[in-house]
Amino acid sequence: MDWLRLPPLNSLRAFAAVADAGSYRLAAERLNVTQAAVSQQVKALEERLGVVLVERLGRGIGLTSQGTDLAHELAIGFDIIGRGVERLTEQAVNRPVQITMSPAFAVEWLLPRMAEFQRDHPEITLMLNPTSELVEMKPGGIDVAIRYHDRRRSNPDVDAVLITDMVVIAAPSLVGDRDLSNAESLVDLPWLQELGTNEAAEWFTYHGIVPEHPLTVNHMPGNLIMSAVRRGAGITYTARAFFVEDLASNQVVELFSETQFGVYHIETPAGHLRPEVRTFVMWLRSKAETVSKIVADAGGGQFP
Repeated sequence: MDWLRLPPLNSLRAFAAVADAGSYRLAAERLNVTQAAVSQQVKALEERLGVVLVERLGRGIGLTSQGTDLAHELAIGFDIIGRGVERLTEQAVNRPVQITMSPAFAVEWLLPRMAEFQRDHPEITLMLNPTSELVEMKPGGIDVAIRYHDRRRSNPDVDAVLITDMVVIAAPSLVGDRDLSNAESLVDLPWLQELGTNEAAEWFTYHGIVPEHPLTVNHMPGNLIMSAVRRGAGITYTARAFFVEDLASNQVVELFSETQFGVYHIETPAGHLRPEVRTFVMWLRSKAETVSKIVADAGGGQFP
């Protein structure tokens, strides 16, 4: 199609509205513009095509034969466009809100609160993609990403929903009567580490420790680490906010802590967000606010 040969869409729409309404006044009301603007658009279209489309009939107007033919074709075209937009709008409304986050955040923070969201917003479907990988945000793909960074890479402009102590934790059964009062003492314990990360080695590097022998590190999906820690299978580095109740009940114990070291924040694609996405983001922020006191009272973090 040679797009340069087509008249402007506004003039075609104005003429189609006049043909459908039978008057400039009604057409102007339906288009929410002035009657003069509609008349100008129609006259511009006539000049562009070199034909008369609308003629005066007494105190009213009528279409010429050329106007009738064009109005018929435009009615078909705009109807197809309208139905296409409606289908696309319905698909957008029914499309799930796709969210990516770490498995640990999904299991320990988001999933326990999901039932409330689904009860309050049954019309919105959520699709979770828990992964340690950084999923690229593309149109039609991920709508919301909950990312993690630590204070060494702090960015004051991020939309933070959780700022928490990062802790090394273990089950009491694993700790036993060991003296774990210094960071070097953790070298001989088995570490549980999320697939695709290097948390154990980075933790020792951050504390200036070079292990004399290879670490015992078991890699597994993040959603399995938490239950493994509780069983005493190893120690792990995680957010204190995920283990407030476990620490309070002594189901796990804290070995080391970095105060307000971890930041979980929201990222969304550039541009306009679907209403369903905005609703979820607002809910996410509200849930962060409701648990802020619990975490702060436990000495483990804050929510902005």
